[in-house]
Amino acid sequence: MDNLHHIVVVGGGAGGLELVTSLGDKLGRKGKARITLLDAGLTHVWKPLLHEVASGSLDANANEINYRAHARKHHYEFQLGRMSGLDRSSKQLVVAPFHDEDGEEVVPERRISYDTLVIAVGSTANDFGTPGAQEHCLFLDSLKQARRFHNLMLNAFLRKNHEALEGEDHTLNLTIIGAGATGVELAAELRLASRELPVYGMNHLKSSDVSITVIEAADRILPALPARLSAAANRELERQHIQVLTGQPVSEVRASSIVMKDGSELPSEMTIWAAGIKAPAFLAELGLEANKGNQLVVKQTLQTTRDEDIYAFGDCAACPQPDSDRSVPPRAQAAHQQADALFKTLCNRIKGGEAVPFVYNDHGSLINFSRYTTVGNLMGNLSGRSMYIEGKVARLFYVSLYRMHQVALHGFVRTGIIWLMDKISRAMHPRLKLH
Repeated sequence: MDNLHHIVVVGGGAGGLELVTSLGDKLGRKGKARITLLDAGLTHVWKPLLHEVASGSLDANANEINYRAHARKHHYEFQLGRMSGLDRSSKQLVVAPFHDEDGEEVVPERRISYDTLVIAVGSTANDFGTPGAQEHCLFLDSLKQARRFHNLMLNAFLRKNHEALEGEDHTLNLTIIGAGATGVELAAELRLASRELPVYGMNHLKSSDVSITVIEAADRILPALPARLSAAANRELERQHIQVLTGQPVSEVRASSIVMKDGSELPSEMTIWAAGIKAPAFLAELGLEANKGNQLVVKQTLQTTRDEDIYAFGDCAACPQPDSDRSVPPRAQAAHQQADALFKTLCNRIKGGEAVPFVYNDHGSLINFSRYTTVGNLMGNLSGRSMYIEGKVARLFYVSLYRMHQVALHGFVRTGIIWLMDKISRAMHPRLKLH
């Protein structure tokens, strides 16, 4: 095994896990290469679903994948840890010490040797240095943060329900800063929670007592998507009695309020930051070329500009698009496509072949408003024109995105079984996770 070409993938997000699954099944199973995945967590949940975990409409326990079990089935190795440095001269990556919940060191700092290194560590929220954001905002970068949000939300509803019972002022103000896809979809999920929780005993608190506000600094919500899609999403939010404030930059976040650039102040007992992303800061300290957002700059082959043995893709990489001055957008579909291209490149690399240039194909965008509706646009492969869709058809396409991710990880048969189990679970359990 020591003589095998060692491919190390750092980051078990959507793209990273799909890549090691394909490499393990193709190269690891046949003993043609050694495949290792390094991640700071023990389980994987598709990041676009974290807002559903936060609101309680999705049970993470039923949808997470255990890396160790998955590695055994798909012929790769899993190591628990967080990358903290890189020694390119000896081709080793540095893994930070691992501590338990009490702060006790379990495993000291260690090094992992590689022949080919792939960095797919994703992104974190970018608060743009806004005063008070780190101290007073909630974020949804990880499963741990989503679960914390869910517990805080349930406690907030419980507290306000008791205040209503006592005849006190019981308005609950929830604010989402950032009206990209995550912010808009989270707003709809929170509105669903405000309508469902009274059914389960919190009957003194009405949905109208829960004020939900979405704030966007740009002149419209979903600024990166077509204007028609943005307008349809705005109408749906208003139909769900969600306040939308556009052209409103936030200048400060306080413990129970938000201060706008014009000096006005909005009450907010729970503030969620969903306005922008950046790559983890440690990437800018590896000696590789990085941009201002800490993204590693890569060629069209996804190789880093300063080291042909190191690749990067997904949200943490700035990849050029042919005939464009813009990089590939940080979206799940881009990571999925890059994982496919990199799989072919690395298989060729083992055989001494050429790298596969990556070309991004935008298949459109879908925005899901919980159980209410879904809107989106699909790109035509031949014409290049987009087609607007909404309702059940759009919802079907939206659900299929997650099922495609599951197929990449489990295959068609097992994904079909998982789908059937999901149907049974929804029929047997409450519509919201209540703990």
